[in-house]
Amino acid sequence: MEQEREAAAGRAPMLLLPPVLLLLLLLLLYVLLGRRVTGAAGTRFQRRQPGRGHRTGRPPADAWSPRLSGFPLRLCVYLANTAFGQLFLVPLLIRINNFTILRYLDISEDPTFVPVVVAEGKTDSSELENLSDVLQRLLENSSQSDSSTFSFRGIQDYLNSYRSGEVTPLQVAKNIVSALQDAEKSSPQLRAIVQWDREEILKMAEASAARYRSKRPLSLLDGVPVCLKEEIKVVPYHHRVGTEYLGTKPEAEDATVTRKLREAGAVIIGVSNMHELGTGTTGCNPNRFHGTARNPYKPQHFTGGSSSGSAAAVAAGLCPLAIGTDGGGSVRIPASFCGIVGLKGTFGRISGHGCHPLSYSTVGLGSLCASVTDAAVAYSVLAGPDPLYTYGLGQPTPSLSETLAPDLKGLKCGVDWTFFKACDPEILSVCKKAVDFLESVGASVVDVSLPEVEEIRVAHVICILSEMRDFLQPDFSNHFQQMNLETRMNLAIASQFTALDYIKANRQRSRTMAFLKETFASVDCLLTPGTACPAPSIQDSDLLTGCSDAQTTLRTMRFMQLANLTGIPAIVLPVGYTASGLPISFQIMAKWWDEALLLRVGLKLERFRGVTPKPAIYYDVLG
Repeated sequence: MEQEREAAAGRAPMLLLPPVLLLLLLLLLYVLLGRRVTGAAGTRFQRRQPGRGHRTGRPPADAWSPRLSGFPLRLCVYLANTAFGQLFLVPLLIRINNFTILRYLDISEDPTFVPVVVAEGKTDSSELENLSDVLQRLLENSSQSDSSTFSFRGIQDYLNSYRSGEVTPLQVAKNIVSALQDAEKSSPQLRAIVQWDREEILKMAEASAARYRSKRPLSLLDGVPVCLKEEIKVVPYHHRVGTEYLGTKPEAEDATVTRKLREAGAVIIGVSNMHELGTGTTGCNPNRFHGTARNPYKPQHFTGGSSSGSAAAVAAGLCPLAIGTDGGGSVRIPASFCGIVGLKGTFGRISGHGCHPLSYSTVGLGSLCASVTDAAVAYSVLAGPDPLYTYGLGQPTPSLSETLAPDLKGLKCGVDWTFFKACDPEILSVCKKAVDFLESVGASVVDVSLPEVEEIRVAHVICILSEMRDFLQPDFSNHFQQMNLETRMNLAIASQFTALDYIKANRQRSRTMAFLKETFASVDCLLTPGTACPAPSIQDSDLLTGCSDAQTTLRTMRFMQLANLTGIPAIVLPVGYTASGLPISFQIMAKWWDEALLLRVGLKLERFRGVTPKPAIYYDVLG
């Protein structure tokens, strides 16, 4: 009866603790945490005028929070979901992480709950480009001339092999099946693709091979292996979204992006691993259906999340293209950690129909690819309005003509150097050289000021966690014990955000979008490092219980949240490697609907990297 009342109240069962234990815990928390609380205590109420920001003159401070795994994580999650935790521990964690900062600001802008932006002036109707011709020229330019050094196998490599008859899509499919079997037997297991079906793969590949024999391929993706994040519906696989309780039956309907890939003739090799319910940035998922995806460059390091398996699959050579979702860097973080390209489109640019609607205002779909050219090909296939997805109905026609420009002359790249430098020294050194390289190919670098970066961070966290908590309310009530510990912790924190917090966060979104419109009137794009740190290492206890590391999460997401909160497009690509061999990435952001500019800059920046090290785990499925 008590459990029924708790379920009816719409929350996980609250556990009671003895009074003496409560006092001891409060004393311990005060000693360990109390002196480190910032943000709420002593903060003055500040009134801000529309369109006017303020700066602190320093990068956002890292939150203080210990890395938790194993028993400490179990204890913390247990306490967070008790009456004590909801009254004392979780509010304290919210204060420690400065999530109360917006409560002390008077933000006069009306809230923007969904960052849909009407396309401005420029239309594509006057452009006489042939998209197929543009893509073909890009692919031809991407062909590797030096076969003595390692390079990821891209879409052009597959097309060359198919067109010449050197290999067929069916032969490639058989190689992929063999690689998937090997990946499942290896130690540690790669865990990139968590659901696949040999007969399904061979059936699609055989149909593609027949089209090539008759010289009638459907598109530039015909016969090209791809995978899709488990958050996206793919027939006949289970739509589990990284959990062990969703998708109890095989899916009967494809998502829009899945359908588009099938119509293009792509060979879907399965669905890829992900951080449970997209609630984390490491890719650590200890439940029985998934396991933790391994970074092909360093298997004892995380891939990043939440599109963890998608990044691992591309970096390991299983496919040159994977599809993911990005609500807080979930495409760009794993792409950064695994040394590949990640493109997040403008909010609404790629249809989200058929994806698990975890956060309706921050998530955009994107691609994880072997190269910027491959990202352009994927973008040309997936972008465009979908009657089943209202957010993208008013978008302009995708155009790629400017990607063929020979240099970056006339392009203004904005850099907020205070923000840019908020990363590890090794990353900063490489990324500054990447900025210099862009100047050497014609771009001009302009100093800009991105105001209120801490408020942007907090607004994004409040928006995405509040929307997840709302959508996952039935799951939290009915499947609490089946959720990973980190998911329970994040949702416990989200339950303490108020309606005032959510409205304030969306008022901040309005301010930030206004700042960006002013900024993009003077510069064409914004430059930052991809992540502030390289891929973190995996501890043994993480594989059993998961982990929670607020500091690493903050540093991982630092440069990602602006694009998610405001809906602008962004791309990351590798520009170097740490002394230990972990990838370093660089990010470019542009105004709404201007993905072509990202691709143009990215294509030039690819020349900067030089030699690409071969990942420790790599399958050459082309033979």
